Amino acid sequence: MFRTPNTLSRNLHTQIAERIGTSIIRGEIAPGEPLPSEMRICDMLAVSRTAVREAIRILTGKGLVESRAKSGTRVRAPELWHYFDPDVLRWQLSGTDIDTYLAKLFALRMALEPSAAALAAGAANAEAKSRLRAAWEAMASAESSEAYVTADIAFHVTIYTATGNEFFWSVAQMFEVALRRSFTIAAPGEHRPRSLAEHRAVMEAISSGDAAVAREATAVLMQHSADDIVRILGHSPFAGAPKTLPALQIDP
Repeated sequence: MFRTPNTLSRNLHTQIAERIGTSIIRGEIAPGEPLPSEMRICDMLAVSRTAVREAIRILTGKGLVESRAKSGTRVRAPELWHYFDPDVLRWQLSGTDIDTYLAKLFALRMALEPSAAALAAGAANAEAKSRLRAAWEAMASAESSEAYVTADIAFHVTIYTATGNEFFWSVAQMFEVALRRSFTIAAPGEHRPRSLAEHRAVMEAISSGDAAVAREATAVLMQHSADDIVRILGHSPFAGAPKTLPALQIDP
C-alpha cells in the first residue's frame, strides 16, 4: 500500500505523511476505512513508531484522518479534507487529470476573483498597490516563461491579499501550488501582449479605487485566460463541466 520513502531531503515523518496522504487522496484507502495499525505501518515502511505517530498527527491536522480510541485511525469523508492546505492540494493535483484540474480551478477563480478585485479596489493600501505594480512590471520584463509565471502568480496573489479580508488570504496561500500548473500551460504563445494589457487594466482599476471596473476587468481577464487554455490545448477542458463553469460560456 505504501512505498518506502526514497529520499531524506525532508523530515522522515513528513515523508511518511505524504506517502499515506497520497494513498488516501488516490482512493487506495476509502473514506471510513481504517489505516493499518501503527506497528503495521512501521513494518511496511521500516520506520519508527514515533515517526508514524507524528505523520498521523500531520494528516489529522490536514483533515484527512481522525483517530478514536476504539476504532483506530480512519479516513475522513473527502468533504472534510482541508483542500486549501498546500500539501493536500499538491497531493490531489499529482493524481488529477489536467482537464478536471483546470475545470475546477477556473470554477473557483471565476467565482471569487472578480469579487476579490472589487474588494481590493476599495481596501488596497499603498503597499498593496505597490506590490501589484511590481508584479505587473516583473511580468512585463520577464525574459523566460518561468519568470513570467512567477510574476503572474504574485500578481493574482496580491489581488486576494489586498482585499484585507483574511478569508480571501486562504485562497491566496494555495495559489503558488494551484496556479503554477495552469499558468505554465498558458505562458507560451502570442497572447502575452494582450494578457499584459488586461492585467494592467486590473491593476489600474484597483489602484484608482474603481471597484466596478476592477470586477469587470478581472472577469474579462479570466475569460480570455480560459480561451487561451482552450486554444493551446486544442480542446476545451471546460466543455464537460457546464454546471461548474456557468460564466465561461466556452464552446466545446
